Amino acid sequence: MPPTTTSSSGHKPGKSGRKKGRKARLFVIVLVLAIIGGVAYGAYWSVSTVRASFPQTKGSITLEGLSGPVDVKRDSYGIPQIYASSDADLFMAQGYVQAQDRFYEMDVRRHMTSGRLSEMFGKGQVKNDEFLRTLGWDRVAKEEYDKTLSAATKKYLQAYAKGVNAYLKGKDGADISLEYAALGFENDYRPQEWTPVDSVAWLKAMAWDLRGNMQDEIDRALLTSRLGPKQIADLYPEYPYSRNKPIVQEGAYDAATQTYVQGGSGTSTQSGSSGTSGTSSVDSAAFQSQLEGLYRVLDDVPTAVGVNGNGIGSNSWVVSGDHTITGKPLLANDPHLSPALPSVWYQMGLHCRSVSAKCQFDVSGYTFAGMPGVIIGHNGDIAWGMTNSGADVTDLYLEKLSGDGYLYDGKTKPFTTREETIKVAGGSSKEIVVRETENGPLLSDRDDELVQVGKKATVDTAAPDRGDGYGIALRWTALDPGNSMDAVFLIDKASNWTEFRAGAASFDVPSQNLVYADTAGNIGYQMPGRIPTRAAGDDGSLPVPGWDSKYRWRGYLKQAELPFEFNPERGYIVTANQAVVDKAKYPYTLTTDWGYGTRSQRIADLIASKIKGGGKISTDDMRQMQLDNSSEIAKLLVPKLLAIDVDDKSVREAQKLLVGWDYTQDADSAAAAYFNSVWRNILKLAFGNKLPKEVRVKGQCLYVRPVNNTGPADADQPVLECGQRDADQAQPDGGDRWFEVVRKIINDQGNDWWSSPKTRTQPAVTNRDQLFARAMSDARWELTAKLGKDIDTWSWGRLHRLFLKNQTLGTEGPSFVQYILNRGPWNLGGGEATVNATGWNAAGGYGVVWVPSMRMVVNLGDLDKSKWINLTGASGHAFSDHYTDQTGKWVKGELLDWSFTDKAVDDSTSDTLLLKPS
Repeated sequence: MPPTTTSSSGHKPGKSGRKKGRKARLFVIVLVLAIIGGVAYGAYWSVSTVRASFPQTKGSITLEGLSGPVDVKRDSYGIPQIYASSDADLFMAQGYVQAQDRFYEMDVRRHMTSGRLSEMFGKGQVKNDEFLRTLGWDRVAKEEYDKTLSAATKKYLQAYAKGVNAYLKGKDGADISLEYAALGFENDYRPQEWTPVDSVAWLKAMAWDLRGNMQDEIDRALLTSRLGPKQIADLYPEYPYSRNKPIVQEGAYDAATQTYVQGGSGTSTQSGSSGTSGTSSVDSAAFQSQLEGLYRVLDDVPTAVGVNGNGIGSNSWVVSGDHTITGKPLLANDPHLSPALPSVWYQMGLHCRSVSAKCQFDVSGYTFAGMPGVIIGHNGDIAWGMTNSGADVTDLYLEKLSGDGYLYDGKTKPFTTREETIKVAGGSSKEIVVRETENGPLLSDRDDELVQVGKKATVDTAAPDRGDGYGIALRWTALDPGNSMDAVFLIDKASNWTEFRAGAASFDVPSQNLVYADTAGNIGYQMPGRIPTRAAGDDGSLPVPGWDSKYRWRGYLKQAELPFEFNPERGYIVTANQAVVDKAKYPYTLTTDWGYGTRSQRIADLIASKIKGGGKISTDDMRQMQLDNSSEIAKLLVPKLLAIDVDDKSVREAQKLLVGWDYTQDADSAAAAYFNSVWRNILKLAFGNKLPKEVRVKGQCLYVRPVNNTGPADADQPVLECGQRDADQAQPDGGDRWFEVVRKIINDQGNDWWSSPKTRTQPAVTNRDQLFARAMSDARWELTAKLGKDIDTWSWGRLHRLFLKNQTLGTEGPSFVQYILNRGPWNLGGGEATVNATGWNAAGGYGVVWVPSMRMVVNLGDLDKSKWINLTGASGHAFSDHYTDQTGKWVKGELLDWSFTDKAVDDSTSDTLLLKPS
């Protein structure tokens, strides 16, 4: 039976709520006028259509399948706290409530993970679906559900799906979300029932976006088309272990022997050398030509939680009670992901009225709409946060193809194949065949150009004959069934360090840095994940030959071999995507592509300076650290920029902005605007203009000298080459890898990288100061064009703006629908590789491309004094009061109170909804 309502929905706002209500009504009026003006689409929406999808938040609803009553208490920001008497009821209610607020988002996600976007959005998504079907996330998720997940986890997933479907029952698209009404213009799409596998598959999408160094692996291979080995090595310098400390400094990888603490004597199963993985067997042109096409495919695949590029990351740190005002630990976390509307996170509390064997959860934090449990947060005993470890869990294999199969150890093996049917809204279905080798699915089958390139790819004498060509296969840990879903519930229930580590052992993908604190006063760190071991000489930094079995993965590290740390003497642990361990003290290669530690070391320095001499850290101190805008690259470059004698009066005027600047990138800072423009132009002149077209910004064209035989007959004549990458993925992106590149050569005035050819308006430059002078000049006139001639009106925030866009119709829909669904802009401070990491890509411009997607500070001394904030709001409904009601505070760096105990939740409750069994 469908849910039944026994009292009115909605809530009655107070004075501030009435103001929000008036604003919402104005938006609705604008909406209706806009849509009436758009009658060419064949229909218009009424105010009732807009309001129909808003969730009921008061009164009661009867749900078939509940065993007892469930209370849903929402605060003034619409954040729900759920109270139930059994696990099944708790997760059924979670599914129902998340569907109330976010079902459209959930539906899009499951269509992405299953490669069925074309069913919703038509033929424009067929290519994406082909690639996603090739990866087969939903197939692996189903195998996990059928074979590897625990019986308890399956019950939680089933209860969650039951709650989602209870919400869907009796509703059509317009009853669920405004977006479905918009989709109704184009097709007759109807949402289907939710399944447990839909929830499991979401973890595969999360793992894809956080998959490690695959981007660097592709880029290094692509750079070989124009740069030599020494130049590529310059652009991927060694991690600066002596300057930027790794996460684990006092910990171990074997709890029994403590061998890491003692310096280690284990036998390595991998090589630690960089950039040598199998390149002697394969000519770089074979990889380069294949990877150029592969990148085109990858670039179009929608992101699930964040872009996978250099510079993106997250911050999390924990401070022991010895150094806090409360005498108990404090834990902070702010994952950096692509901005999305609604935010990828959904705040929620899941509470058993009485914790027992029947009802085991009392946990609060950040969830994913579409998946039961809490991903990041705290329960009554412990708190935890996550950052991406960056562990190398993917490898690309060049495969020798033939009409009958592929070459493997001198023999032709048949492909493993499966047929897939892609249904297309408003069009005909498309059939594809997915081929897999011993190493994984053949990604190159998803691009017609790659097939032709593979037939022409050049190889050296050590490689097999071309035959029918070459392809690229992907080996990735997430394509094997795992137990990450089990880990979510085990961690949610954990009450101490031992139980937390036991839960983390199941967290196989994506590999994360987990920080820990508990009410007993302990702090810790654990790296979980399924980390592959490779053959000697293969460090995973470049693609390898698929036809040779010696390049197959050898196995996986055990948890006892993975780094951890517990109650270090220094009293704090910082993770911000830096190296996990010092490679000289650890026998295994986790990756060759860490973040370079700029953010992590700044956080560590802020903590150390605060506790020096016995100072104590407060919750607000942790918040202030999250907002730190200091630019480390500015500290290095500004003294050298100020030492340059500038002739041009206007450029000298801009240069003076840097005098006395404290390197803080506030939104209203003119100095920050000018410096970041200078930095962007330094990168362009020194590096960007020398990189191959495959990694430069799409549409940016340069005359370059031809390489090898790719140019015209007269090889001395430059040829026009235009960039091929989207602006937010191009190089040089300006992240802290580029900080390290510049730091390595900063005192070498005559280094070749500092040279730049003459232009129509500028002479050639041959040393650092000449290049810096040109960059200062170029920056002055770039900002004059963007911000005006008067430097007193310049500000970093005017360049560095955040737009929040609905991830489907907000980017691809009719213009008036985009206007309805999207919000912004906001002028932001912060920047690249700062703690307040509002990232921008220096190759593409100044716009914000990733952000702290949420911020939290957990107070283990009094959990009700913890704080949190989301990027947007609880609701996915465009005209809800809670669509972006947290964004303004997020921009200002403010945090909301985070109620946990029964009394605190009751005191903050605005609306209560009773879910009743039938």
